[in-house]
Amino acid sequence: MIGKLFRGLKKTRERLTSGLANLFAFGRKLDEEFMDELEEVLYTSDLGPTGTAVVEELKVAWKKKDVVEMADVPPFLRDRLLARLEGCGGDLIDAPEAPRIILVVGVNGAGKTTSIAKLANLLKSQGRSVMLGAGDTFRAGAVAQLTLWAERLDIPIIKQPPGSDPAAVAFDATAAAVARGVDDLILDTAGRLHTQKNLMEELKKIVRVVRKNVPDGPHETLLILDATTGQNAIRQATEFRAAADITGVVLAKMDGTAKGGAVFGIREQLPIPVKYIGVGESLSDLEPFHPEAFVDAILTFDNLIGTE
Repeated sequence: MIGKLFRGLKKTRERLTSGLANLFAFGRKLDEEFMDELEEVLYTSDLGPTGTAVVEELKVAWKKKDVVEMADVPPFLRDRLLARLEGCGGDLIDAPEAPRIILVVGVNGAGKTTSIAKLANLLKSQGRSVMLGAGDTFRAGAVAQLTLWAERLDIPIIKQPPGSDPAAVAFDATAAAVARGVDDLILDTAGRLHTQKNLMEELKKIVRVVRKNVPDGPHETLLILDATTGQNAIRQATEFRAAADITGVVLAKMDGTAKGGAVFGIREQLPIPVKYIGVGESLSDLEPFHPEAFVDAILTFDNLIGTE
């Protein structure tokens, strides 16, 4: 897993490392100028305000002489970044009894359908029975694509013709999941723009319908965010959180971006744990989020601190 994660975060790591290389060149002093440049590197690497806050903490530690020399900076940064990811990761929320209902939300193009397939594959590899519900009925392509994934994974899918009421699909899917005794139902939803108010009402309706068949569902509501959008992903998370009780975030397309630092902003501004990240295009390229592994994969200081 570590190797796959390291490869998947290559672009984010290279963006950070290229900026840090000059900062940690031999002969540099730990001073205000260094820290101002460090802040710029972290900010432009899509850590955004988090980068600024971390450097402010570094300045305080430097003035207190808790951080004295350049070699003290890397472990300090690692510690401060890890602190901001506290509470992330972890397993999916368990259901008291099957089926566990996993509602999936996100804008079109975020990688929602592919992430659903990857999650289904992961759960199936754990020996769990999985069913899909094609609730993104407003886009015919979404239903067709999810159907292809279901066939490839050899798992059942509940769907209706394009244009059908998404809540009707949710009702049929939850009823079928209960009747067939499956472990997990992954229910897709319409991926319309997060600025459309009717999306909020639609999601609330789906939740009400789910609870007619599974009173304590949905047990997990995952928001799929496109990591390539960087700080814009935070705005999407804010909007969707207003529409649904988001319990976890999946950051898709992490391998295709240098903006992986946005994960810190998402976590800092919203009390929602990042649970999975997509690190490649194959079905097996969905990784449970582990804060330490993530920080170590994007922030490498090997050979950066100059020596004589």
